[in-house]
Amino acid sequence: QVQLVESGGGLVQPGGSLRLSCAASGSIISINAMAWYRQAPGKQRELVARITSDRSTNYAASVKGRFTISRDNAKNTVYLQMNSLKPEDTAVYYCNAEGIATSKAALTRFSSWGQGTQVTVSS
Repeated sequence: QVQLVESGGGLVQPGGSLRLSCAASGSIISINAMAWYRQAPGKQRELVARITSDRSTNYAASVKGRFTISRDNAKNTVYLQMNSLKPEDTAVYYCNAEGIATSKAALTRFSSWGQGTQVTVSS
């Protein structure tokens, strides 16, 4: 199995910055894409940013220009640099990774989720 562990969440004032990290571990052959999602109270989980193995990126319109996603392929780690934070960015942020892993004698596709990290933007 592939496990993801997020870190870096916390409380920050509007206009401040946070850097989230997510490290993947397990019987990983390759990670094709990693992404950050978020879910605010009473709302559906939404895609925030996604990055592929060739470092192509996509962002939600609401965060474009403020957030930057990056990855360290050697460490199987994805980061989300969040600048100019707004109260509406408050949510639980979840890391996702998709790729290929080993399962006994076979190669299998996986899509794994972290437990989430709370980001609260408030004065």
